[in-house]
Amino acid sequence: MGGWILFALVVVFFIWRMKPAKGVRTISTDELKNLLRDKNVQFVDVRTPAEYKGRHIKKFNNIPLNELNSKVASLKKDQEVVVICQSGMRSLKAAGQLKKAGFTNVTNVRGGMSAWQG
Repeated sequence: MGGWILFALVVVFFIWRMKPAKGVRTISTDELKNLLRDKNVQFVDVRTPAEYKGRHIKKFNNIPLNELNSKVASLKKDQEVVVICQSGMRSLKAAGQLKKAGFTNVTNVRGGMSAWQG
């Protein structure tokens, strides 16, 4: 019986973790392809420098998640920020940090670089 309760708690925890941060838009990699043409959008890849060096999308600047809070001043709060990582989890966390920092237009790429075909 206790095993089922633990299992249910783990499932609820993961569903809660996957839920987008309040006010964060989520887009697919196909939707991202159209957005890449927009010159008024800031693109941030929150993966490690090694991951970024291995494979990245040209328009994205690398600001690793652990450095985001200290480099947030380099981003414009009045412009949309699109964040990506490997799977979509770190970028979701980054999107939440940006919202807390006062950014109003934050977009997360669902599936991250794992889903990117380009």
